[in-house]
Amino acid sequence: SWMLEHAAPLVKVTIVPRGQSLGSAWYLPEERLIVRPEQMKDEMCATLGGRAAEKVIFDKISTGALSDLEKVTKQARAMVTIYGMNEEIGNVTYYDSSGQSEYGFTKPYSEETARIIDHEISRIIEEQYARAVEVLTENKDKLIELAELLLEKEVIFKEDLERIFGQRPATLARHGGSYGPQLVAALSKM
Repeated sequence: SWMLEHAAPLVKVTIVPRGQSLGSAWYLPEERLIVRPEQMKDEMCATLGGRAAEKVIFDKISTGALSDLEKVTKQARAMVTIYGMNEEIGNVTYYDSSGQSEYGFTKPYSEETARIIDHEISRIIEEQYARAVEVLTENKDKLIELAELLLEKEVIFKEDLERIFGQRPATLARHGGSYGPQLVAALSKM
């Protein structure tokens, strides 16, 4: 996410297991009432970073990305079927905000449209996964440095990320280089 313009920037990362998670990352999300496709795609790309890192470093994948895959699948499905953000499906939504769906137990679209929806969801996810692999491949030395630092310290913060990757250009433009000291202080106590 550090390298993607529209993804929420990291402020804390840990490899200390918590619950079913083998580690955690805390982000500083931007409050958005309206989200553009490029923002959704950057968030999906960032979410797929763990799966992509496995591929880049080990040339293998594991089951560790299950919740990430679930999240990006829901996002891609929403882009295609709810928000009208897909050229193949067009400016159509299959969402009923009234909760009074007249469709009952049937789909409001044909089997052919269902095939297109499935294809487009998969295409969007695979494109973002390929982007994540590309970004991590280009920054493999920094990814390894980050992993080594995490193994040493178990918890790292924004300052560590800045030392390894440099200041985040998108953040500088939007926030003057600051994450809000109170939020960072609160996250560091977690």
